[in-house]
Amino acid sequence: MATRWGICSAGKISHDFVVALKTLPREGHQVVAVAARELGRAQDFANRHDIPRAYGSYQELAQDKDIDVVYLGTIHPQHHPVGLLFLRAKKNLLCEKPLAMNMREVLELTAAARENDVFLMEAVWTRYFPASIQISDVLAQGVLGEVKLVRVEFGMPMLDVSRAVKKELGGGALLDIGVYCLQFACMVFNAERPESIQACGCLLDTGVDEAMTVVLRFSSNRMAVCICTVSVQLPNEAFIFGTKGTIKIPAPMWSPTSLIVNGNETQFPLPEPSQPLNFPNSTGLRYEAQEVRRCLLAGLKQSPRMTLEDTALLTSIRDEARRQVGVVYCQDAE
Repeated sequence: MATRWGICSAGKISHDFVVALKTLPREGHQVVAVAARELGRAQDFANRHDIPRAYGSYQELAQDKDIDVVYLGTIHPQHHPVGLLFLRAKKNLLCEKPLAMNMREVLELTAAARENDVFLMEAVWTRYFPASIQISDVLAQGVLGEVKLVRVEFGMPMLDVSRAVKKELGGGALLDIGVYCLQFACMVFNAERPESIQACGCLLDTGVDEAMTVVLRFSSNRMAVCICTVSVQLPNEAFIFGTKGTIKIPAPMWSPTSLIVNGNETQFPLPEPSQPLNFPNSTGLRYEAQEVRRCLLAGLKQSPRMTLEDTALLTSIRDEARRQVGVVYCQDAE
């Protein structure tokens, strides 16, 4: 039977996710319901994507018995309260990154998932791209020798994007796009906890970070340098340097379609979308959807490639970097 998806939020990323699902066989994935805070928006979304049911509240979606898993695409501060709603309704959940605003919220979500015996995954879609799987395979084979340095960057002009700059919307470079850099470093170093975290950044008048550099030092003199900014365009590439070679991930590193290992390039083309997309390479969201279906069919409660422990590590690094730079959200005081 097909995995039956419910979509929470009728925004831009939810649109792209549904378009990505349509690149997969219908016998594997079907979107059966969408919910928004306003019924009209949900109905418009449903009409655009041929979704049979539209709800004007998230509670109604949580009570729908004919859903296997919910995709949560709300703004960052809503991930925790809305995520708890679905988990406590015993709904499997794929939640957009970041899973929550801080470690306290992440632990509450993971506890709720375990208490209700449901699947939970942070939608770090980059990890499921074929290029990312290939990176892990190359590293496991020892092609690069000992990895000594990772350098990764993500920056684009987003000062006119409210969700990227307003504190009440969970804005800031680190939370919005820097998470891709941190997760990449954690992936390369196999979820090892860094021995030290050093962060330097500058804040906007809104109190969120305009730009941040995070340097992670791991055991055996290995390092990762992560740079993110919402004010200027960066090359948006990633590099892995080892004692025997180098991997380059060309832009966009967060949704990679090519990989260069010791000068040899491999292409991983994406399927074409059936409708215009809001973000680059969004048909690549199909890969995380495939992983969710695989895990559900296998009876797993988390993805081995992005475990809840991986999410906790990522969150702890992010929290410490924010602490050093001075980015504080209202959720931190609760």
